[in-house]
Amino acid sequence: MENHKKFSPIEYNKLQGKQKEIYNFHKLSSLLANYGFNCIKLSDDWNGADFLAYHKDHGETLRVQLKSRLTIDKKYKDKEIYIAFPNTNRDGNRDWYLIFHDKLLQLIENEFPYTKSVSWIDKGIYYPAKISKKMENLIEPYCVGREYNQTLKTFTL
Repeated sequence: MENHKKFSPIEYNKLQGKQKEIYNFHKLSSLLANYGFNCIKLSDDWNGADFLAYHKDHGETLRVQLKSRLTIDKKYKDKEIYIAFPNTNRDGNRDWYLIFHDKLLQLIENEFPYTKSVSWIDKGIYYPAKISKKMENLIEPYCVGREYNQTLKTFTL
């Protein structure tokens, strides 16, 4: 006897916080697989990392903090942490970025007033609600891929 189950696409905005983190991890790790990375989700923030990305050829393991948007945080400074985040661009697609936190901080300090904000000065963290076109251009070299807005259909197993 066959047991069929139907699966429909999820609505990201209806997911709870932890579910969004897991969803984002899988979306990003599928993009990083294109570059030879094997990603391992950590159950806790080990040394500031949400997951490890091990490269198949270079033997390099990146400690990655996964964020829902571009974020700089004083607690990651000088910690050898990479920041990964999506950005919904003007055409409605989500681009994913992976950048060394201290490099991102350096780019921001040179080009934007974020480190002069009350949030940065008082709390040591800053995450803009939207990324400007200028910022998109600045971080373009760190874009690892695009998550296309595809029409998904219900399927049966």
